[in-house]
Amino acid sequence: MSPRWNPNPDVRTGRHVVYNLHAHLVFVTKYRRKAFTDVMLTRCEEVMREVCTDFEAELKQFNGEQDHVHLLVHYPPKVQLSKLVNSLKGVSSRRLRQEYDAHVRRYLYIENQQRPAG
Repeated sequence: MSPRWNPNPDVRTGRHVVYNLHAHLVFVTKYRRKAFTDVMLTRCEEVMREVCTDFEAELKQFNGEQDHVHLLVHYPPKVQLSKLVNSLKGVSSRRLRQEYDAHVRRYLYIENQQRPAG
């Protein structure tokens, strides 16, 4: 390696590959309801970092509001993006529902509400 060359930390190398794959993902809540609190967003970021680590990916940035979250994920080419997204959505949804069940039910599930006839 040349001493004049400064390697870019985002460009990763494998045995036969050099890559720099990023995906900007936006996940919204059901019916775009404002269900997230600051505590839930913090926990959601922790869960999503764990999932990314399992896939050997890196969660570069995370940001969210009451009705959606943004992720910037740096992932290797051996990972199918669809499987990563399915895992991120499934695991985060399951864990947040387990930990904040009463809060989530209040915003996302309308119990005993009658629909208009028509």
